[in-house]
Amino acid sequence: ANRALAMSGHVTIITLGVADVARSTTFYEALGFQKSSASEDSITFLSAGAVIVALYGREALAADAAVPAEGSGFRGVTLATNMESESQVDETFAHWVAAGAASLKQPQATEWGGYSSYVADPDGHLWEIAFNPFMQLNPDGSPARPA
Repeated sequence: ANRALAMSGHVTIITLGVADVARSTTFYEALGFQKSSASEDSITFLSAGAVIVALYGREALAADAAVPAEGSGFRGVTLATNMESESQVDETFAHWVAAGAASLKQPQATEWGGYSSYVADPDGHLWEIAFNPFMQLNPDGSPARPA
């Protein structure tokens, strides 16, 4: 095992427990996520820039992690997608809602100088759609790391 890699803090896959893998796959594909050919009926792998978002049955995911599957409400976790402008946040927010996301917080100016909104996917996973003027993005949409 490569000890340096293990200690680097890389996120490679974010797995979301979902009620219906096919329905969630359709939702995320409508948002522009690209489905991997490694996907199967029971799990979908989606390209999300430098990481992969996996969609896996909630019960199966809980069983895999050896924890109970029940649980609802705020999970203490949000995912975020950053845009290059406030207008891009508005457009992206509208696109997600049209694709079936629930509108939780309309796009608005933040106290820290950015512009942010929140939506929930069909299973209630929270996504922030934001513009952060203090975060530069690379051409592929990934965050540029400060020197």
